[in-house]
Amino acid sequence: MGSDDIRHAPPGSGAHRADGAAAGREPGLERFRRHVRWSLTATFAIFVVMFAEDWITHPELGVPGRALAAAALLLMTVAMVVLFGRRLPSADADGDADAGLPPPPVAWLAAGWAAAVPLAVIPLALPGQRLWSLAPAVMVSVTATFLPPERRRLLIAAGIVAAAAVGGLAGGATGDGWRFATGFPAGMVAFTAWTTLGALWAWDVADRLNQGRRMAAELAVKDERLRFAADLHDIQGHHLQVIALKSELAARLADTDPARAAAQMTEVHQLAVDALSDTRAVVQGYRRTTLDEELANAAKVLSAAGIETRVEPGHDPGADRLPDACRHLLGLVMREATTNMLRHSRARSATVGCRVADGAARVRVRNDGAVDTPGTGTGTGLRTLADRLEQAGGRLTWEHDGEWFELTGSLPLHAEAGER
Repeated sequence: MGSDDIRHAPPGSGAHRADGAAAGREPGLERFRRHVRWSLTATFAIFVVMFAEDWITHPELGVPGRALAAAALLLMTVAMVVLFGRRLPSADADGDADAGLPPPPVAWLAAGWAAAVPLAVIPLALPGQRLWSLAPAVMVSVTATFLPPERRRLLIAAGIVAAAAVGGLAGGATGDGWRFATGFPAGMVAFTAWTTLGALWAWDVADRLNQGRRMAAELAVKDERLRFAADLHDIQGHHLQVIALKSELAARLADTDPARAAAQMTEVHQLAVDALSDTRAVVQGYRRTTLDEELANAAKVLSAAGIETRVEPGHDPGADRLPDACRHLLGLVMREATTNMLRHSRARSATVGCRVADGAARVRVRNDGAVDTPGTGTGTGLRTLADRLEQAGGRLTWEHDGEWFELTGSLPLHAEAGER
């Protein structure tokens, strides 16, 4: 875990999420993506191969026909692997995950259709083979996944009509019942499309929800930036307005009443010193960094980032009597722990809490998904924060055990906050 402040992340960059999550994808969602991709690919490949086995061994099909069918089966299987991979890109894939449907890989779609044609024509020409529509139905469904909803529905409807027409003509030519010969191929196209699009719809919904959680986390960070900017504006605006007025008055009095002008400039100097002090207080978090607010903010921001957060029960009555110095320093600990968890972990769950016992207050933050150990950075990082707690008579410790990271800050109730 590192020590960069979350405020330093570029707006909208998603840098407050961790490594793989920075690309907008939770580890569990990535596993779901792989499950959908390989389930669809394996299901259709197995069914196509299994049903093709009946007519590939047909005595009326010669060796060239069997070789063509085997090559078509291999090509279609490879095409499905590639096409489903393009439709369900990983978090590391090039391109914007939020941009909508990926562009269709025309070459691989053409390869899949080129394989589906002989896999339909050959069994259609053989007697008693009624599963000729399976390969075209699969390709209609795969192609439809790359199209927007309106064009997708048109393609599926056209596929159903075409399958019914071809099946009806073939049934009439062979003397089979036209109802089955017409209805079964059309039903095959509809069922395959339903299966494929249903699985991909579930994936798309899960991905959009994940993007929504990421946006909520970014908005929480931006809200904090706006609060900080508003505080800074209020302080600077008030002081600068008064400084401007008193400087103007001093300029008018300089010739007629030098003593009053000097008094005004003394006040201007004091106002400038106060403005500088208040500005430093805002930047360092002195004005509004308290333990209670940081506990509430941690639960809100972590939950918005998709991290299941539990606040330890049993908030001690003694915590309400904590001195301001303790509240401030322990609030900084909570803020730093939250920042590091968002930026430098793949956390899925976290526990935060504060307890007061034996004359000391203790803040504890524990999370899974830890991928780094604390750095040796300066500024508002863990090392500098540990020094500040030590100067106040307290202690800051952290432990990295496998994927678990635990940060604990403790202070005696009589602690004094440093000036840094």
